[in-house]
Amino acid sequence: MSSLWTLVVAFAVAVLGMAAPASAAAPATISTVTVGWGHTCAVGGDASLWCWGSNSSGQVGDGSTTARSTPVAIAGSWTAADGGTGHTCAVRTDGSLWCWGNNFRGQLGDGTTTNRTAPVRVGDATTWATVSAGDNHTCATRTDGSLWCWGFDRHSQLGQGGSVYVSTVPLRVGTATTWASVTTGFAHTCATRTDRTLWCWGDSSSGQLGVGSLGYRTSPTQVGTAATWAGVTAGYTFTCANRTDGTLWCWGENGYGQLGADVPYQTAPLQVTGGTWAAVTVGFDTTCASRTDGSLWCWGHNGQGQLADGTTTHRKTPARVGTATTWTGPLAVGYHGCGVRTDGTLWCWGNNGSGQLGDGTTVRRTAPGQVTFP
Repeated sequence: MSSLWTLVVAFAVAVLGMAAPASAAAPATISTVTVGWGHTCAVGGDASLWCWGSNSSGQVGDGSTTARSTPVAIAGSWTAADGGTGHTCAVRTDGSLWCWGNNFRGQLGDGTTTNRTAPVRVGDATTWATVSAGDNHTCATRTDGSLWCWGFDRHSQLGQGGSVYVSTVPLRVGTATTWASVTTGFAHTCATRTDRTLWCWGDSSSGQLGVGSLGYRTSPTQVGTAATWAGVTAGYTFTCANRTDGTLWCWGENGYGQLGADVPYQTAPLQVTGGTWAAVTVGFDTTCASRTDGSLWCWGHNGQGQLADGTTTHRKTPARVGTATTWTGPLAVGYHGCGVRTDGTLWCWGNNGSGQLGDGTTVRRTAPGQVTFP
């Protein structure tokens, strides 16, 4: 290309946050993966970012609203990404935070409610550590241990004490500097602190806060008294979390068995039986988790084959995914699921109506298939 065009592209990428042409080399390994309602994003071991699938609001981030059935490279060097229902947010290696896609409720954090088809920067901070994109709100932690949320707050999911309805810019949650991770559901939020305590807030109409009662909590409320929580993940109206002793616990709505047991909704954590659990992920009404032996298990809603057990039958207890014992990497699940194996390869399954499985088709798959990068 001409030197002038090179300068134009460089300016657009560096200053405006636009996606560059998808000319990046395929990553040798995948370090993390995330799924939204109908799109998928993955960060390579080389810090490249790739997205594909549904793109009606620009959530793929390639500057268009055209669905993509194979991975598209998004310019920049990235460390983490998270897909919400119709938007995506990601942290770059320089600590800056960028979001794109649906912005109806200000969930992109750029001070507007305008949809973005390419990454737009959230403020000017370079200290962002983790980010979680929900349905209409987003939360993120900074390296100083502070926690920030923005977007829709009708159910107090921003943790602002009920004083906000919508915020198009990040708002700090309290004054604590000990937040380690955060996860966003449909209208609730949960987060862990460095002392391994667990806190939730927002909507609890199905018990998804785990605080023993229904109703809302307008600010962070501790879940029990345990200080052994290793990680937490929020679904539509339920939540799961694992502890340092390898146990797994879920609570909230259970219409499809997503809590891993044949019980009514739960307002307090309920232990999922069987094995020693290493990691867990939830999305909408489905749960997937890996065990320390490298096996993968899924349960709950399976209408699109997102349990990857070869069927579309809902499961109220964990069902094993194949016989592989190499599922020790990151996992993500919604109406489709993806997981990274020990060799760094990425595998996806479930709904594929928008090409979110990345295999060049829109054919649903009820068992894992490897994603090939261009």
